[in-house]
Amino acid sequence: MNDALLLTFTMLVVTIVLAWPLGAYMQRIFSDESCLAKRLLGPVEHAIYAAAGVDAKADMSWQQYALLWILFNLVGAVFLYLLLYFQNYLPLNPMHFGSPGVQISFNTAASFVSNTNWQDYGGESTMSYVSQMLGMAVQNFLSAASGIVLALAMIRGFTRAEKSGIGNLWVDLVRTTLYVLLPLSVILALFFVEQGAIQNFAAYVHADLIQPFLHKGQMVTQQVIAMGPVASQEAIKLLGTNGGGFFNANSGHPFENPTGLTNFFQMVAIFLIPFALVFYFGHRVKNMRLGVGILAVMLLLFTPLAILSQQQDLAGNPVLTTIGVDQKNTSLLAGGGNMEGVEDRIGTAGSALFGAVATGTSTGAANSAYDSFMPLSGMVNLLLMQLGEVTPGGVGTGIASMLAFVLIAVFLAGLMIGRTPEFLGKKIESYEIKMASLAILVMPMLVLIGTAVAVSLPGGRDAVLNPGAHGFSEILYAVTSPSNNNGSAFGGLNANTTFYNLLTGLCILLNRYLAYLPLLAIAGSLAAKRRIPASPGTLNPATPLFVVFTTVVVLLVGALNFIPALGLGPIAEQLSLPTAVHNTSSIGH
Repeated sequence: MNDALLLTFTMLVVTIVLAWPLGAYMQRIFSDESCLAKRLLGPVEHAIYAAAGVDAKADMSWQQYALLWILFNLVGAVFLYLLLYFQNYLPLNPMHFGSPGVQISFNTAASFVSNTNWQDYGGESTMSYVSQMLGMAVQNFLSAASGIVLALAMIRGFTRAEKSGIGNLWVDLVRTTLYVLLPLSVILALFFVEQGAIQNFAAYVHADLIQPFLHKGQMVTQQVIAMGPVASQEAIKLLGTNGGGFFNANSGHPFENPTGLTNFFQMVAIFLIPFALVFYFGHRVKNMRLGVGILAVMLLLFTPLAILSQQQDLAGNPVLTTIGVDQKNTSLLAGGGNMEGVEDRIGTAGSALFGAVATGTSTGAANSAYDSFMPLSGMVNLLLMQLGEVTPGGVGTGIASMLAFVLIAVFLAGLMIGRTPEFLGKKIESYEIKMASLAILVMPMLVLIGTAVAVSLPGGRDAVLNPGAHGFSEILYAVTSPSNNNGSAFGGLNANTTFYNLLTGLCILLNRYLAYLPLLAIAGSLAAKRRIPASPGTLNPATPLFVVFTTVVVLLVGALNFIPALGLGPIAEQLSLPTAVHNTSSIGH
């Protein structure tokens, strides 16, 4: 247990230590300050503007910014759909994979363009190299940049006064990709290759089996080992909180995640930019105490839930304990606890923590089978998403969503003391609260309505592979993940059906644009307001009291929406465990 706590806190400390200077670097990149990176890559940046015909000095209203943001994503989605659908006619397809078809092409295009990265196919058995690189990897960069620019625009709303614009979308996209995502991805990809991840264009390898076996009347004598440009895609998959794996096993595959060290730094990479953007916010508003306070809210929500998940899986399955199975855990990497669906080289604690990190952000990555987690561990993954993508959430979208909760908290606190709510020198009025409420409530509506539809129709129920409460959890997760910009899969459910391809695809698109467009509207409204001086009655948000208050607001607004659904799924399954000795379906088989 002490080892698990040490792993958790070490990962968080290392991430914060790396994120602090990265936040300061972002402050220089996204402002007019000079720095080495701009001197080196500035000519490339300006060449891109010249080639694209972009006026880098033009300022955009929030409506212009939002419209171009949507069109940029739409063009990317159409391009990716056509690329996937016609991949059988394109080069770099050594296994001669055919077209994935209309449904998978649509679902995947919607998923990767929106930074959700939900996958209902096996990557190494479905997608060609050109689809993986020109399609998935490119959108991993562009969708991550699309999320970060959302945060940049919203933060400008707080820092500008009496301005009609919130920035230039094209400049934000170019600088995010060129100065932040590309350099970090190169460094991380080289590290992965050094540790054993593969990076090649070779044809798949056919290895002779030491012991052939009979399968469906035919003798199997060879194993096909997938190859490909894995390390480069793995790096941006994690740094961009994307999560779409090159392999079906995702970060559980040794070619994607070969060692304990890569597993540790994969978790660090997922949290790195979301944490750095919090520090960037502190720099931009010239109030680092407030930035640290927002980070404290994120950690207060994330850390207890991550530890709970680890505790539940390290304790093992009580059903197996009653029949004499020794599940004692002796170290992080030496088997023990609930080892079903877990890689021995990663261990139970490392798997549970990775699951919490991935679902606490918007990362669809996984290094174990979430369907095999203990019920309350599975509930932690669900709850971290259902809190509203704020623990710390995806790149850009996390800090932007948290600021919506902060506005709600400021509004409520202002009402309590009978004053007009103010935040960073701006009056928070009904328009901002309406937009923040809309941004926060879109996701619960999609999850609860989508789950109700899935359990009510044969198309939703027939895809479930496990009965009872666990089967309900599978459906709830299958709707929660795409509705929360996450993309991870619980498993135990056949999501590659017409029903789930359409349902998840619609949830992905509706959440991405209905939830985040109001945040740009808030940015435009705040930027146009005049700044007012602080008075003796102005609420100071950079205090421990406000940190606790905001944490409670997130829990009340986020968690309470889903308590009944969680009660029908993982909580009911947990309560059934002590008496379910002979019911294997209750433990996720």
